[in-house]
Amino acid sequence: MSEEPAQQVTQNISISKLVKVYLKMKAKRSELASKYADEDGAIKTQMDMVKHALLNHCKETGADSVRTEEGLFYRTTRQSYWTSDWESMGKFIVDHKVPELLEKRIQQTNMKQFLEENPELLPPGLNVDSEYTVTVRRK
Repeated sequence: MSEEPAQQVTQNISISKLVKVYLKMKAKRSELASKYADEDGAIKTQMDMVKHALLNHCKETGADSVRTEEGLFYRTTRQSYWTSDWESMGKFIVDHKVPELLEKRIQQTNMKQFLEENPELLPPGLNVDSEYTVTVRRK
């Protein structure tokens, strides 16, 4: 983030005033987020009730899709997979040479800790992006 525009806007405003304004904006965002979450939750609950009614219609009529004057709805099967035994799953993945069963991402906190504990070890291809941030809290 470039500091030049911020300096131009805030050059005549005290640091104390900037903190006060920031905290006021932060409180407003929290208020809006809370209101949004409440309203969104209520709508999601209503949508789930309608979705349940549509799924019941499909079950009762044996239909997989229904076209109405308002639109089309259809049912599909969604599956989720997980394991309660990571040790066995890891062994299975290695034994069958299927690493594509895992998602490719780095666990951020563990990588940071690893690098702090092993500064001489840098994994090949590792990229790091660092930036300064500011945290503002009430007194």
